[in-house]
Amino acid sequence: MSAETRQKSEQKVLIRSMTIEDYEQIRSLWMSISGFAIRSLDDSKAGVERFINRNPGISAVAEKDGEIVGAILCGHDGRRGCMYHVCVHPGHRLQGIGRQMVVHCMQKLQEEGINKVSLIAFTQNDIGNAFWKEIGWTKREDLNYYDFTLNENNIVRFNQ
Repeated sequence: MSAETRQKSEQKVLIRSMTIEDYEQIRSLWMSISGFAIRSLDDSKAGVERFINRNPGISAVAEKDGEIVGAILCGHDGRRGCMYHVCVHPGHRLQGIGRQMVVHCMQKLQEEGINKVSLIAFTQNDIGNAFWKEIGWTKREDLNYYDFTLNENNIVRFNQ
């Protein structure tokens, strides 16, 4: 895609803060992406609403012609920001939408006094890992990631 075509495409996309009213379109977006994993509780409408209420204005959506074509759940704990479920609809990729949403979230985090941002990308997510490398993020090789499940009812499901 030429720079001119990319610029025209970028101009048609509105990047804005996510609201709970966006949930149904965001969930549809998640479900449209092969290999995308969602959790039954955390990614329910109530779970997303709790997250965006705790982190008002920081998460982002990309809207094109009234349709949400990209989304990022983003928040912080007062020390470090974190991005979750960074995605762009496959039919709208390579147009700068992901980069614009990341910039939106990082600016919001800076406004909150946050100085470092992290995220997790599955090792088999070649598209996502290439994206993060392309926009200048550093892959950490010096740590291990651990988690502990507090609620076994928060089931992870992967899209086919």
